[in-house]
Amino acid sequence: MTEPTSVRVDVWLWAVRVYKTRSAATTAIRGGHVRVNGDPVKASHSVKVGDEVRARIAGFDKILGVQKLLLKRVGAPIAATAYEDRTPPPPPREFVAPIVHRERGLGRPTKRERREIDRLTGRESRDRP
Repeated sequence: MTEPTSVRVDVWLWAVRVYKTRSAATTAIRGGHVRVNGDPVKASHSVKVGDEVRARIAGFDKILGVQKLLLKRVGAPIAATAYEDRTPPPPPREFVAPIVHRERGLGRPTKRERREIDRLTGRESRDRP
């Protein structure tokens, strides 16, 4: 059997396991979450070896370079050889102060406790210069 020269973008995204189902890939494409070589496309658009596919998943863009065309869904190790992952690493997470938890029934914090809470959370006290 000969190697295909192009494949539908929804089929390729499903075959390389970017989306769990082909209909999920089609829905994402219709929603404008998939671009091929920077252009928004339809589900029937053909991808070729060398194209760049951007798929927005969970708020982040996954950038994939097409290295091999697949018509059927394959195992994860084989699917990983069909694309080159060009996604930049995620930005480092900023430190978030832990939420101060008070036990139930202790009532409102005293002035001293409020200042300690403000100091722990990094907020400046309003009544002191």
